[in-house]
This record gives sequence, C-alpha cells and structure tokens, in this order.
Amino acid sequence: MDPSQATAQPFHLEEIRSSAPESTLLQARDLLLEYGRFVVAQPGAARFCFGSLQQEAARLPFSYLEQGGGCLVASVHHQPAGFVAWRTIPESVVPDAWELKRLWVRPLARGLGLGLALTQAVLNRALDAGRKAVYLDTAPASMASAHRIYLALGFRPCAAYNDNPVEGIVHLVKHLRPVRAPGPPIVSTPRFLP
Repeated sequence: MDPSQATAQPFHLEEIRSSAPESTLLQARDLLLEYGRFVVAQPGAARFCFGSLQQEAARLPFSYLEQGGGCLVASVHHQPAGFVAWRTIPESVVPDAWELKRLWVRPLARGLGLGLALTQAVLNRALDAGRKAVYLDTAPASMASAHRIYLALGFRPCAAYNDNPVEGIVHLVKHLRPVRAPGPPIVSTPRFLP
C-alpha cells in the first residue's frame, strides 16, 4: 500500500502505569465500572459481584499489576472509549499463561476495530513476556461481538480454568507460538561411505 494512502488508526491505546496521572486513572475506572454495569444488566448475571469490581477499579492499575498483569485504555479523538486488562493465571492452575479480562468498548466507539486492537495488544504483550497461552471467559449471548473477535483471533473453547458464577459463560484459550527469526538455511554435508 502506498504510505500516502494509509490512514492512521482512529484510536490510541495507552498502557496504564503505576505513575499514570489521576485523570487517566479516572477514565480507566469509569470504563471498568461501565463494563460492570453492562454485565449486571444481563440475564444470568445475578451472581456477578459488582462490589469486587468496584474494589478492582478503585485500585487501578495495581489490581492487575500486583497479579503480574496490566491494563490498557483506548481513546477515540482524545475521549476514553475502551478498556482491557490481563493478569497472570496461577502456575498451579495453568503454567505460563495470562487471563484476558474486562474487554469493554463504549457503544459510540464500536465498529472501529477497537475491541480487536485491544485484544491483539494483550496477545502481543503475552508473546513478548514469553507466555504460552492467553485464557478468557465470556458470555456469547450478551457479548456476541467480543466472542466473534476472540474466535477470529484464534481463541478456541477449553475446559473451565476458573469458577466464574455468571450463567452462560464459555471458556476460551489461544495458545501462543513465538515467531522465530529466520536463520541461516540448514545445509547438510553429503556423507560418503567408504
């Protein structure tokens, strides 16, 4: 493609660091709580604990950093529009794996590829960190767009790895394969038998 014809992405992704300004943390908290309100409004979510999510939001980004993970906020035209987080799954459950959590894109920002970009950003970080897989759980009935994104990115159904109490949950995994740098061709030297 001709670089002059390329268009910039209509959004910006920012990883939330421990030194993030309070305004950025506030935006991330608002997005995370908005996600929680969406989940609570879905059928079958009666056992979802919004109080735990409020504590998680109040401690951002430490609620994920302390679990070997992190979180990203996406903005569209300098307005907060999306959120995703990840954390390490305990080695006793699944070794060398992360769990993708809380993917949320505000309705006005949907259709821009933001959910795909946020998910891919977590996958890229997992590869860079040497993780072997990324797991997640989702409710396809109420989060159909997210479920389609996960399947398009190569996530596949797997056994439950957590005890999520929300009805209609499916568990998915994407096994990661590091990209190997091309090396020199393997040349075999002919062996001559006497």
